[in-house]
Amino acid sequence: MTTHLITIGDEILVGQTINTNAAWIGQQLALIGVKVNKTITISDTKEDILSSLIQSQKEADLVLLTGGLGPTKDDITKHVLCEYFNTELELNEDVLTDVKAFFEKFNKPFLEVNKLQAMLPKDCEVIRNYMGTASGMWFEKDNTYFVSMPGVPYEMKHLMDSSIINKIKEAFNTSDLFHYTVLTQGIGESYLAEKIVDWENDLRANDLGLAYLPSPGMVRLRISSYKGHKQQVLEKVKELYNLIPTYIYGEENDTLAGVVGDLLQQKEKTVSLAESCTGGYVSHLLTEIPGSSAYYQGSIVCYSYDIKEHELNVPNDILLEKGAVSEEVVLILSEEIRKKYKTDYSIAISGIAGPGGGTEDKPVGTVWIAVRSDKEVVAKKFTFGDNRKRNIKKSALTALNMLRLLILKD
Repeated sequence: MTTHLITIGDEILVGQTINTNAAWIGQQLALIGVKVNKTITISDTKEDILSSLIQSQKEADLVLLTGGLGPTKDDITKHVLCEYFNTELELNEDVLTDVKAFFEKFNKPFLEVNKLQAMLPKDCEVIRNYMGTASGMWFEKDNTYFVSMPGVPYEMKHLMDSSIINKIKEAFNTSDLFHYTVLTQGIGESYLAEKIVDWENDLRANDLGLAYLPSPGMVRLRISSYKGHKQQVLEKVKELYNLIPTYIYGEENDTLAGVVGDLLQQKEKTVSLAESCTGGYVSHLLTEIPGSSAYYQGSIVCYSYDIKEHELNVPNDILLEKGAVSEEVVLILSEEIRKKYKTDYSIAISGIAGPGGGTEDKPVGTVWIAVRSDKEVVAKKFTFGDNRKRNIKKSALTALNMLRLLILKD
């Protein structure tokens, strides 16, 4: 089957509102084995809505629309739907009762304009909305199903969860999808694909799907069965651990900071940080985790030469000769912060986040990271790129993964 998502709203086109609805709907449809083939965003005009409906009718079996269902004059979706389906609005007494009850619940006056929310196309199946005042509408035309929903995210989600998902499953006799996500760090998408090429070929030969989902500092691998074969997917996940054990740090909704925190807590160990180019971002990730006070002792954001020298005892001659972004400096920082805060482990990061500050020898994106325990220290140089925000995120995730590997080795 072919599925289209149509988002109606000028506020999305001008960037005032982010279209989170399309992403969420796509995720929910995928769970029942429905693939979204096209997502478009259009303005609140009769011409754009009509042309989108006409085009989707030619191409799609299922069309889901969000937006334009409010009581004000700029919300014209219901009127355009009436024209397209050759019907007219009529007062739905059940919905009118719902709308009045909604205003009474919040002790708000019921205005005459709110009555418009109970005016709905005669030839649609009404999907009642108990979280708001805009009802959902289900139409069928020439073997294509159309579903119109409010654009307010929590109202749309309520309609999807309470009714629309089940109606789609019944209409198309879909089978639930099962997918599982493995999280990797420390290897790029193309290098990862090369390492697991035979495994991937075998996976696809067994009617399973694989998606590479890269983001700064990590690559997620999503293994899917469109027939809901959970055990088959999990067996392939086990094989993946044998192929790339050092790169996998977690699964599904794990975070690197959470995984590292769990390891530290299990071993009753502590960590401290000396952060330069990341400006405290690694500490932020660690302290986002509830209970992190059990293992996170503290950090120093040693951004300047002066702080590196006077707070963490980096000799001035080394700073001048080697520069702050050097192996020598992160080795000293990692040792001094560990001693200062009396922790079992430490992380030190120094780099050139950009966009300026790079040289021929040390271009923007050059980062040195050291992780240390009482037994061992590991220091590595990285060149991440020329985007400041991505460099900071990549540095943080790389540092956490280096610490994870050191803890596992210890």
